[in-house]
Amino acid sequence: MSIEHEILKTSRLKTRLVKQNVQQGDTKWDLNLYVVGKTSKAATAINNLAIICEEQLKGRFQITVIDLLKNPQSAHDDQIVAVPTLVRKLPLPERNIIGDLSNRERVLVGLGLKEPGELTLA
Repeated sequence: MSIEHEILKTSRLKTRLVKQNVQQGDTKWDLNLYVVGKTSKAATAINNLAIICEEQLKGRFQITVIDLLKNPQSAHDDQIVAVPTLVRKLPLPERNIIGDLSNRERVLVGLGLKEPGELTLA
């Protein structure tokens, strides 16, 4: 087997484990959203994240919004290269998603709540 195949297999296994824990209600989610100021992109990202968390995680999450204008050192410390950036601190492993989080499918896959290509029921 190729290394790429093994990496994909491992990633899918981690996604299944995260989804299983979410369904059982065992997982506490710690999410950091990095933004710069009170821009429309920042507001969109905050709103989109809140909606997804309420629907998918039902009260088992903590969102910390970090404004890099007020705390620029965080960008260096946490290796943030673009904003808005969402960092899933818990559950491990950490995952980063860059953008305003308007692409719901991409956010769900990025958070490990769904596998790529998996259908989402409305």
